Amino acid sequence: MLGRASGAMITTERSMNPNLRKKEVPVFTWAKLAPPYLEHAYFEDHDLQPFKADAASFHSANAWWLAEASTLAYADEAFAVEWFKKAGMDTVRFFDKNSTQCFVASNREFAVVAFRGSEVWKRKGKTDIRVVAADFMTNADFWLTDWPRGGKVHRGFKNALDEIWEELFAYLTELERDGRKIWMTGHSLGAALATLAADRYGEVQGVYTFGSPRVGNLRFKESYSNRAYRLVNGSDIVTKIPPSGFYMHVGELRLIDREGGIFSQPADKISEPPPGGINVGRAGSFETKNQDKAPVLVPDAVLDHVPLLYAILIWNHLVDAD
Repeated sequence: MLGRASGAMITTERSMNPNLRKKEVPVFTWAKLAPPYLEHAYFEDHDLQPFKADAASFHSANAWWLAEASTLAYADEAFAVEWFKKAGMDTVRFFDKNSTQCFVASNREFAVVAFRGSEVWKRKGKTDIRVVAADFMTNADFWLTDWPRGGKVHRGFKNALDEIWEELFAYLTELERDGRKIWMTGHSLGAALATLAADRYGEVQGVYTFGSPRVGNLRFKESYSNRAYRLVNGSDIVTKIPPSGFYMHVGELRLIDREGGIFSQPADKISEPPPGGINVGRAGSFETKNQDKAPVLVPDAVLDHVPLLYAILIWNHLVDAD
């Protein structure tokens, strides 16, 4: 697991606010890994860490807001709209096609475009098998295809974005014309779509992704011009796919550790943790280093991908920094 000595720590502005409190990390068993997390209070205490709509560099408060939005994007429309509005984003529009869903939540200052990640686990409540199948096909269609702005990208991701692009582009153009800063975000598949959408749109205020797979080839990476920050929690398994060589990550890397640290470090200096961080117990059962969070059969590499865990750890980092 990446420790505190692994790179330069990212700090945040100190508010010295005594009301800031850490959030408890839930116990994540296999039955509780899958979003949506209907018991979670989204954007709780957001008034104590307001969104920085004009930020031109990495900010941990923005990382937390966008991690919450990326997690909320897995929920049904009515549930998500309620929480976005509680956080002060009074206009919410939902874009929904077979393999692509996203929310655009906005107020007078900014708009957050939050793409939903893969629905590959059984969800609480209603699960649409057609959506699960569409997500599987999107992820599996990993051949590289031409990208209009240069280079090649994952064909499944591109096709998924194409489903909603015309309508989404028109709406975002309208919001920006009215003075709103455009921010894009997503977790897992949603992170890949946010990466592509920002590049295809042309220029946005910022892109924050969580647990993102690789999206395109070297030429795509070299031509990518948006401000993008790629957050990786521990040994998150999805960040290792598709294979490197043909595919490259884009954006500035930020690493999250379990003590609440967020670190910046050049990608070529990162030592990879053991795949999945899994240890084999004496009886042959799988055990993880994460006994406090998932005591039963959940490998670190899987646990570290949980979107809610990203949001909670980033919030707790904000509290520590204050």
